[in-house]
Amino acid sequence: MIPSRDSGVDPSYRHEPKNFGCEPPLELPGALLKWYGLHTADLPIPEEISLLAREGLASDPPAASGLGFVILHRCGKNFYFLIVCTWRNSNELWESVLYKNGDAMKGFEVFPRQRSHLATLSVWELAPVLREKEAWGRFLRSPRDEATGRFWLSDCG
Repeated sequence: MIPSRDSGVDPSYRHEPKNFGCEPPLELPGALLKWYGLHTADLPIPEEISLLAREGLASDPPAASGLGFVILHRCGKNFYFLIVCTWRNSNELWESVLYKNGDAMKGFEVFPRQRSHLATLSVWELAPVLREKEAWGRFLRSPRDEATGRFWLSDCG
């Protein structure tokens, strides 16, 4: 029976909605990325954090190429995930995950992953991923020319 099993949900957890919005895209050497900010209504992402994330990716780009998207997720007061996703092998979503934990960290760093069963995406992060899944499907079904590429880039709202 489900209630007698570990549901993975702490009994004290209270789920709150989060908003996501499209920001200007980021062009890196070899990659063009849409940009999504994800946060609660009362704690938007500070401009300096967005700028720090963009500058960090520009100065030390992840091993990602092609078309994709970024999710800058504010988790609580001072913790951020920076999830860089690119479409590879036609229909696979590949990711690099960075994080920043408050003022203790100058910039974003690669999120450590040493175990085999790990977190991938939160329920909130899945919203822009679903949005991108639909946009990529439309792109794959298109002629995939310059015009449809520009449409894909603008297809984020």
